[in-house]
Amino acid sequence: MIIENKRKAYDTDLTDKQWEMIEPLMWKSGNKSKWKKRELINAVLYLVDSGCKWRQLPHDFPPYTTVLNFYRKAVRERLWDKILKMLVLKTRETSGKSENPTYALIDSQSVKTVYNSEKRGFDGGKKRKDENDI
Repeated sequence: MIIENKRKAYDTDLTDKQWEMIEPLMWKSGNKSKWKKRELINAVLYLVDSGCKWRQLPHDFPPYTTVLNFYRKAVRERLWDKILKMLVLKTRETSGKSENPTYALIDSQSVKTVYNSEKRGFDGGKKRKDENDI
């Protein structure tokens, strides 16, 4: 028996159109939960948006342990990666671009910062700065 949760909608809840896009990506077998997957994803989205702790999930969502187990399975099944990839492709398609980007940018400043920081440091015992001591 799957529970139909009748609650007031949160701003983070999936719209019907959004759910139609990601529902085909959901795993089909082994769902022994009495909660609908859409409701579990809505709970995860609420957690991500609000930044609350798992135990502080509002009571009108499924129990936090159920949501946490769903989240962990979604990570193992790479569901979040599949959703992100599908959304990127959909966004590129909508804007008239090809599926794959043709170039990428790398911030070279961060590479320089790491390189310079490796040559300098303080010797914890001597409290003196020496370029040879790391």
